[in-house]
Amino acid sequence: MWSLHSCLRSVRVYPRIWYRTFDAKSIDQPPPATATTPPKHSAPQSNLPLPQVSKPSQPPLSLLPFHVLIRSSLIAALSSSPRLLTPSLGLLSLLARSQSSYLNPDKNPVLRYVLRKTIYAHFCAGETLKDVRTTLSGLKETGYKGVILAHAREIVLESGGNVSTEEKYDDHVARSDVEGWKQSNLETLSMVEEGDFLAVKFTGAGPQVVQQLTQGVQPAKWIEAAIIEICDLAKSKRVGLLIDAEQSFLQAGIDLWMLRYQRKYNRSEAVVYGTYQSYLQSTPETLSRHLSIAQDEGFTLGVKLVRGAYMGSDLPHLFWSTKEETDRTYNGVAAALIRSKYNEVLQPSPTAKNMRFPKVKLVLATHNHVSVQKAMEIQKEQAAKQQARFDLSYGQLMGMADEVSCELVMEGIKSKQSEASQKLESGVPRAYKYLVWGSVGECMQYLVRRAEENRSAVERTERGRSALRSEIGRRVFRM
Repeated sequence: MWSLHSCLRSVRVYPRIWYRTFDAKSIDQPPPATATTPPKHSAPQSNLPLPQVSKPSQPPLSLLPFHVLIRSSLIAALSSSPRLLTPSLGLLSLLARSQSSYLNPDKNPVLRYVLRKTIYAHFCAGETLKDVRTTLSGLKETGYKGVILAHAREIVLESGGNVSTEEKYDDHVARSDVEGWKQSNLETLSMVEEGDFLAVKFTGAGPQVVQQLTQGVQPAKWIEAAIIEICDLAKSKRVGLLIDAEQSFLQAGIDLWMLRYQRKYNRSEAVVYGTYQSYLQSTPETLSRHLSIAQDEGFTLGVKLVRGAYMGSDLPHLFWSTKEETDRTYNGVAAALIRSKYNEVLQPSPTAKNMRFPKVKLVLATHNHVSVQKAMEIQKEQAAKQQARFDLSYGQLMGMADEVSCELVMEGIKSKQSEASQKLESGVPRAYKYLVWGSVGECMQYLVRRAEENRSAVERTERGRSALRSEIGRRVFRM
């Protein structure tokens, strides 16, 4: 049996390689035959997934290496303790916002080393092209359909915005900001492959872009040129472009730009996707209006559905008053989109010229196991009725909800092995992980925001912690 000391050593030995498919290095894989102990029967190798994945008895977290289970369990324990979580968030916030070189991970090598081997390694893809590609390759070898990748650069504003709509920004500085934003997104696109997604935050392009979004006007020509260059490359690589939602005072401008590029690029397949936050009371009406526009104008509506990410920095009266109302909105909207049929949550727009649904591509971004199960049940129902199943992808953050993600991966592998799914490939669950890349210092703001927005969620993840404990126990007692 492994001791705690040896477990922790394994975390240090493998600081960055997260996921591995079942091979000779996996703890669940029997040792390979050697020259001195040949196998009794020799058979040609098969390209089918290895049998460990397809066995019903294998728990989803059996996909993860042991050192990742240990690290996930330690972080889950920290996240679930208010006494530990609150000071930890305070420390992360200090590191993310401090102007001191001693507290800057990119300037303090000791601090950088500690963070890079712990929280950074758990949630981020890497600092260099080589690091990122190694991480992405590991995820895909595990069975993930692909990744949702973003550069860590972002701007998070306080509630209300504090952005002047009249202030004049230095033109050279503004253009430099947009050029830097464009280049970071083009570099990110160079790291991903066909079928992946690029996540884009318009506010990362600088304060002048934020000002235009706040005013609700179309982008200036030189800003649009940068956006089009990103969209053109994404389309040529067959990579989806997920436009992130942001604070409510920016969202009308973001939606205006998002629909502008959906009209241009989504004439056949979806390239550009908008993000809809279910904790906002206005979301069903907004989405219904966009569905109507897509139907009338003949383009595919790309939808990424989330619960919400700005509860700590947005206006409280905009949200549903209870979590149950947010859950009802999320699940109701998802059901309507998957069935291509309006329901009591997502109702037709009063301005709609007809009640027909446009073509929709959907990314369900959620850590909620119930929401995932509801979506999968609808697809199974469609399969049982021999209906064409809805084109659906699932996304979870890197380092979170692995029990949900791995269950989707296993379900996808099983579905691909069935004759029915070979005929209806769109019914196979497609699991993605969302992750960012950049220097440790650049990623600190991202890590703080993710920790803060998931504070309430991590305090309720008993199911995830239980799954981690069970899988660690299963591995240990087998040794």
